[in-house]
Amino acid sequence: MSNYVVLGGGIAGIACTYFLDNKSCTIYEKDDDYGGLCGSTQINNFTFDKGLHLSFAKSSSVRGIFDKVPYFTYNPEPYNYYKGLWIKHPIQNNLYKLPIDEKMKCIKSFLERGESKENFNNYEEWLYAQYGKYISDKFPKLYTKKYWCDEARNLETKWVSNRMYSPSVDEILYGAMTDMTKDVYYVKEMRYPKSGGYKSFLGPLTDNLNIKLNKKAILIDGKYKYVVFNDNSKVYYENIISSIPLPELIGILKDVPDEVINASKRLIATSMKIVSVGLNKPDIFNKLWFYIYDENILPARAYLPSLKSSNNVPEGCSSMQFEIYESPYKKINMSDSNLCEHIEKCMMEMKIAHSNDLLFMDVKSVDHANIVFYKDIYDNRKIVHNYLKGIGIHCIGRFGEWDYLWSDQSFLSGMNMSFELRKKK
Repeated sequence: MSNYVVLGGGIAGIACTYFLDNKSCTIYEKDDDYGGLCGSTQINNFTFDKGLHLSFAKSSSVRGIFDKVPYFTYNPEPYNYYKGLWIKHPIQNNLYKLPIDEKMKCIKSFLERGESKENFNNYEEWLYAQYGKYISDKFPKLYTKKYWCDEARNLETKWVSNRMYSPSVDEILYGAMTDMTKDVYYVKEMRYPKSGGYKSFLGPLTDNLNIKLNKKAILIDGKYKYVVFNDNSKVYYENIISSIPLPELIGILKDVPDEVINASKRLIATSMKIVSVGLNKPDIFNKLWFYIYDENILPARAYLPSLKSSNNVPEGCSSMQFEIYESPYKKINMSDSNLCEHIEKCMMEMKIAHSNDLLFMDVKSVDHANIVFYKDIYDNRKIVHNYLKGIGIHCIGRFGEWDYLWSDQSFLSGMNMSFELRKKK
């Protein structure tokens, strides 16, 4: 019998196994490689990640591992694309490039916004209180529909934390008159491996780990403590740790109460299509990553792996990636080939590249991208977590904890679970 069965070979599962007794842990990963959302892949000698991925970890535990890998450092300087304009981020602090009439509407709306308060009924209320109606409607509310795949009024606000900057009147006015604004991004340094993609940061963790690939769990019996996999193999466990998305985990468990099943079905996450582009020119574009507000352009954001590291591309080339989000309530009814045609047109519209610059385009789907924070998320999550805890299943990572965790936080989620389990030995 295996002492610890770890379901999911993403950063949380790997970190948990690393800090536990390696000899008594086995990771079972459904894909043909480990890494999960922190994974990287090779296409025609180009390296691409599963998402934007730049590390700004401050934890000494995380840095102690990541810093073993040679890396580049960057000052975060994201941009926004809006109707042919390239605007510094955050957009509410950098209205300078907008037409005068639009700037006036933004400023007037900001000055007329309601008094701020501690509790808000929804994310839309929060946005209006921070930025005023005009800025909110034109920018963050529109982006919400592209990124979270729903209206801001349907989301709650605890997830916001320090992710959204709330400017002062002086900052709004100053940023409307000049583009020489100060950097207010919530981190001041980001890091990325010199070679191998973001997944390289996991390298120091994986030595001597027992990771079994192409092992998708299809049934878990919590009473008799065994897991059945897609190849009909079975493993018994004493302890089980899971980073499987909670609705999927409940779906493969035997004899789950209806209340728990119903709660799990109300836990919603977005999925993502990533369009990766190889280009035959170096230095095709000079912005590390940017957000896209135009409704006629499907991607919510884009970034350049070749700017993160020149080792991500062959000599003389560049690369880009675009993220398009979907949810059960918002589907992109477009074939991969049509999606590539759309991205090609968008790149030309944004004056990033021409058709003859393109070497290839590749579309990959990610089933689970981000947790959607509907108002009932915490009640439903609690019901599911209490049930799983009661049958001895320990949940870790973004989709096990069902929370808005960055990669370093997912690392810590796995590490902290290992410490908790070691105390019980």
